Amino acid sequence: MQQRKGISILGYGCMRFTKSGAGIDFEKAEKEFMRAFELGVNYYDTAYIYPGSEDVVGRIIEKNGIRDKIVLATKLPQYLIKTRAGLDKTFEEELKRLRTDYIDNYLMHHMTDLAQWEKLKAIGIEDWIAEKKKSGQIRNIGFSFHGDTNTFKSILNAYDWDFCLVQYNYLDEHTQAGRAGIHAAAEKGLKVFIMEPLRGGKLVDLLPEKAKREIANEPHGWSPAEWAFRWLWDQEDITCVLSGMNSIAMVEENCRIASEAEAGSLTQNEKDFIARIRNYIIESTKVNCTGCRYCMPCPRGVDIPAIFSCYNHMYSENKSSGRLEYFQTIALRMTPADASLCVQCGKCEQHCPQSIPIREKLKEADKNLRPWWQKIYLKAAKRAMLGKKKKAGGAS
Repeated sequence: MQQRKGISILGYGCMRFTKSGAGIDFEKAEKEFMRAFELGVNYYDTAYIYPGSEDVVGRIIEKNGIRDKIVLATKLPQYLIKTRAGLDKTFEEELKRLRTDYIDNYLMHHMTDLAQWEKLKAIGIEDWIAEKKKSGQIRNIGFSFHGDTNTFKSILNAYDWDFCLVQYNYLDEHTQAGRAGIHAAAEKGLKVFIMEPLRGGKLVDLLPEKAKREIANEPHGWSPAEWAFRWLWDQEDITCVLSGMNSIAMVEENCRIASEAEAGSLTQNEKDFIARIRNYIIESTKVNCTGCRYCMPCPRGVDIPAIFSCYNHMYSENKSSGRLEYFQTIALRMTPADASLCVQCGKCEQHCPQSIPIREKLKEADKNLRPWWQKIYLKAAKRAMLGKKKKAGGAS
């Protein structure tokens, strides 16, 4: 297994352990977890809100005596934290579940807006982190992110982070944090961890038929998953790619790929092949937006590329997937960025290299991404995730 900065380039995402009637199938999870360990995986990622995951990870680690041989990551559910006491209570509960007295990599979970960090600062998160680092209970601090590139950079620059975790794959090259965000993090010296390398399996199971045929007939014999992993590991800015492995076959296959793929090893022909597969996916989408962001900034704050990306995912994947992405990356921002802000000025269309009728498509996207039932609970969800602003403008 190859490593970058002391971390195996393949990490184990512990969210997708196989469930049985009573919860997670412990024996099966242990076999898969330990097979990955035997093959050189040393990074294991879980979270407070993954049902049963922290407890199972802790039991596996304790039973097999490998705590000092792995890098363990878990996450603070920052959207549930209201007080300094809440920080301590949650962290202590995680240590107990994981059967350890320290966390190697601790993340602020699911950051979507700088306002979330400002809210945490108001309850003393910076002093809390400093204390935990000094005591050795936390070795490295980072954040996981869902949002746009500019928001990612604002959070990146708001604190002296050690690492970050972002959604990234060949379809999301210019959405979410994107290649630009990953490069910015690497330039600051952060380790960069990747989630959703296969878009939850969408780059394997839901590829257009044309793409499946081309991959099947390509001389390398690589699977759709292998193409996606090799595209990621070709980029030296990426430290580790997480995979939610839930079979021995998957563990062994992913470890094989991780033992072979190297940064800068893809040929131009191979990169062109992946670009062609990406284009087949894009062909099945609703708006021919490449995410170039030439249309930005919008004078009214509409995040045009992000909205179109979510709308496209409704049709390249499925409607619920696209709406969930919209909910995470647009709807939960403290500062509104949705299409309802558009005043039809047309400035965006003057700069679009794809000649997209942006104003028309924004209306269409908004109608599909924000059905009436979503609008009903959006305000409550936003309040729960971001917290309520004080009248003076500070975060509570």
